[in-house]
Amino acid sequence: VQLQASGGGLVQAGGSLRLSCETSERTFSSLNKGWFRQTPGKEREFVAIISRNGGTTFYADSAKGRFTISRDNAKNTVYLQMNNLKPEDTAVYYCAATTSWDPRRPGAYDYWGQGTLVTVSS
Repeated sequence: VQLQASGGGLVQAGGSLRLSCETSERTFSSLNKGWFRQTPGKEREFVAIISRNGGTTFYADSAKGRFTISRDNAKNTVYLQMNNLKPEDTAVYYCAATTSWDPRRPGAYDYWGQGTLVTVSS
């Protein structure tokens, strides 16, 4: 399973970005999909997860109310809509896929994308 994240870029504080993560396999719909982020010198941090059928979502406290995770199984793609971005959201964002439901633990995810850089200027 290959995951391809895109949509990162430079945005001013208060702005919005939508990240996308396309999966190459038809098994996409059988996987829970998550987003993590990482800054230099820090551990990878959980952001959000969405269940196989999209019916359940779970967010980190830092993402609640500002970020929305969604998926389109017909397009094998998961999205992360990020609104009201803050400078502290600056990070490399990774999408990941898992057959389990242990959202916050990076080790629980079976597949990872290559990451896309989000930079929020103040």
